[in-house]
Amino acid sequence: MGTHIGTCSWTDRSLIRASTFYPKGVSSAEARLRYYASLFPTVEVDSSYYSLPTVDTTKAWAERTPPDFIFHVKAFRLFTLHWTGHKVLPPDLRPLAPDGNRFYYASGSKEFLKLLLERFIDALLPLDSAGKLGMVLLQFPKWVTPKPENRDHILEMKEALSRFKVAVEFRNHTWLNGDTDRTLHWLEDNDLTFVCVDEPQGFVSSVPPVASVTSEIAYVRFHGRNRDTWEARTQSSSERFDWYYREEELREWTTRVHSLQEQAREVYLLFNTNNQDQGPYNAIKLGRMLGQGLGDEASLRAAEERMQSDAPVQSVLDMASAADPSQDRGKA
Repeated sequence: MGTHIGTCSWTDRSLIRASTFYPKGVSSAEARLRYYASLFPTVEVDSSYYSLPTVDTTKAWAERTPPDFIFHVKAFRLFTLHWTGHKVLPPDLRPLAPDGNRFYYASGSKEFLKLLLERFIDALLPLDSAGKLGMVLLQFPKWVTPKPENRDHILEMKEALSRFKVAVEFRNHTWLNGDTDRTLHWLEDNDLTFVCVDEPQGFVSSVPPVASVTSEIAYVRFHGRNRDTWEARTQSSSERFDWYYREEELREWTTRVHSLQEQAREVYLLFNTNNQDQGPYNAIKLGRMLGQGLGDEASLRAAEERMQSDAPVQSVLDMASAADPSQDRGKA
């Protein structure tokens, strides 16, 4: 049992370019992952949404992390009813894909979809065999509403991924606004983990910050509260999820997290704020406030010192206070 805090990716270009999270000399893929895993006990792999990972890649991840480190893997975009294109597919599967620059799951042949799912599952096996696979995340787009055919698709994906634990994130408010109990009971009845979220409110794609447990695992994704970019077409995800959390914003979640801890065997708190060092910065701040869920203390303090030089003044004051509650925030 425990609470585990991390970020959604450890290799974002914006994070690497910031040069504030990784120390000097930590520049290879292996070194970055080993360093990340010294600070955080878990991570969410989001690159798998854009293209399928390979067995060699996931095997290396398993070998480069501590025995109790946990990876959560976001499902390939086609499986969650987003569009995709040919270039991101494995070369040997491209001839089987539907025609056109963009295509959806419904237009794929049974043979193509079966092979694509098998390839995705095979890539997860090294993590699963090492005991390092947490959740497979199904994050659905805002056009996926609580219609029977969409519920059927979610169950189809759960069946296809039956050897793994599956979490579901909605991006349409109708799943919870006015229909919360039905949605949560349906997830619980099918042993699907509900993904709690913190995100901008007031949009079709906004899901309220409901902290509920529908399986033995509780899972929260923090997307930030940038209303200006939440539904905007941006050049990169780092622009869309650009947010340094204030202490009072994270404080709203401490009681919710305690409630999740009482209901779930494991609680995972993942930050998808990924402009420069916002992910690890926000993750460490929440960990300090909770007093748990983080890794090596010496490494954490060194990372805090580097990142504070790039953060907004109020966020620096917040983090300093969380790290040392006795500190006079007015002197930071």
